[in-house]
Amino acid sequence: MMEKSGTDASHRQDARRPARIGSVDTHAHVFERGLPLTQRRRYAPDYDAPLDAYLAQLDAHGITHGVLVQPSFLGADCSYLLDALRRAPERLRGVAVIGRDCAKDTLTEMADAGVAGIRLNLIGHADLPLDNWVSGQTLAYVRELGWHVEVHAEAARLQRIVEPLLEAGVNVVVDHFGRPDPDLGVRDPGFRRLLELAHTQRVWVKISAAYRNWRDLRTGDDDMHEAVRLLKEAFGPGRLMWGSDWPHTQYEAREHFAHALKLFRALLADDEERSAVLADTPARLYMFNGLRPCSCGT
Repeated sequence: MMEKSGTDASHRQDARRPARIGSVDTHAHVFERGLPLTQRRRYAPDYDAPLDAYLAQLDAHGITHGVLVQPSFLGADCSYLLDALRRAPERLRGVAVIGRDCAKDTLTEMADAGVAGIRLNLIGHADLPLDNWVSGQTLAYVRELGWHVEVHAEAARLQRIVEPLLEAGVNVVVDHFGRPDPDLGVRDPGFRRLLELAHTQRVWVKISAAYRNWRDLRTGDDDMHEAVRLLKEAFGPGRLMWGSDWPHTQYEAREHFAHALKLFRALLADDEERSAVLADTPARLYMFNGLRPCSCGT
């Protein structure tokens, strides 16, 4: 069952107040029942996950900022996402889903609302060339804005998706550990190829939603730790980020925000590394500080 939160004026005011960037949840979703759903969807929730409930989660766990990612089942209609961003502009940034040929004016309007990137969620979709999903002209606009492209795809497909994006000159964020095959874990050849992309210094990886990769988090504990070790070794903590994946769609019956944060702390025990992953890196990439991230690596 979804957590409830109040909607009084003082809470709304606090949500908009500028705050020190102490920690960022880089992956969460907000939505309500009754919103228009895209025809090509794998799943649609039967509950509400509104902005106030998400902000209450951040407050309860001491997370200062958040990144809202457009849910796949809402397609390219980002109106609900943009409204949420406008309600807490100092605290939130967004990642949008757009059409293949999205106009520059539309992207600029999204940027003004707090969007900092676009998402290609290709789970369940055919393995087609990148141009099928986003045109070269649209990628040029994305690059001009200083945005990144977030990729959600199985590890086996990542290299074929990420390399053309890098060739187009955009930065890339890879979702959820790179989605290794649950039966292979860190032995997945696609995961190993993801590690090789670290040398570009233009790829970031989210340590998030472990339950989408390891069916049993207890038996997969060693493999998760090994995945984080390998990611740190390849990318360094400066190119890793954490996300709660709230409200844990399709896993909401057994997952919750507190567990996601506890697991992250167990996987990354060093305080200095945690600070980089939780604050320094996402503050730059999502432009919370108003500065565009470097596209050449640091």
